[in-house]
Amino acid sequence: MSAAYRELRERALVANLEIPRRGLAIYTFGNVSAFDRDRGVLAIKPSGIAYDLLSVEDMVVVDLEGNLVEGDLRPSSDTWTHIVLYRSFGEVGGIVHTHSTYATGWAQTGEPIPIYGTTHADHLAEDVPCTEVMRPDAVQGHYEMETGKQILECFRDRSPLHTPMVLVAGHGAFAWGEDAEKAVYNAAVLEEIAKMAFITRAIHPGAARLPDALVRKHFDRKHGKGAYYGQR
Repeated sequence: MSAAYRELRERALVANLEIPRRGLAIYTFGNVSAFDRDRGVLAIKPSGIAYDLLSVEDMVVVDLEGNLVEGDLRPSSDTWTHIVLYRSFGEVGGIVHTHSTYATGWAQTGEPIPIYGTTHADHLAEDVPCTEVMRPDAVQGHYEMETGKQILECFRDRSPLHTPMVLVAGHGAFAWGEDAEKAVYNAAVLEEIAKMAFITRAIHPGAARLPDALVRKHFDRKHGKGAYYGQR
């Protein structure tokens, strides 16, 4: 393994190991990539390898054309979805895909996750969006690339920085961030939001959305110009 990509592959490994640690996937149900924008390459989990067997040498480095740059294993089957997003989301440095239980349950309904409470609003100021169901002709095409295009279509009028997560209808969840560590954090937040929303709807199917004033207050105190949450 070359020294040039060792740090990138190490970051990808650490982030991938967070998936089972945070209860976001079992067996091989997910993947993380770490992106080096200056070099135009990403390191990603190899396809079909269980998390407890992964090593830094297993991480696969590819460029934005899908060419293998370094590694002995096949990259994740979802690699092209990651590539499509990196090409379009200019400030993203890490992407996660999981089939976490509650987020995937919502994805299977084809519905967005309603913003019911302040925990949700602390992280994004809208419902967690859900893509359209993929068209049959797209399914028969370059499936993983089409998945990325579905997400881009869903974000045509959205900021990926303000809404760093999405449900792919009938499929699962994607999240991203400025680096792979933050991407996993956002994936964990998405799963928790999905779980809370499921419980809310189960207790009260007609539960009201959080009022806009509370949404803005909680989002802005963390992310607005006058944010005052945490340490500075």
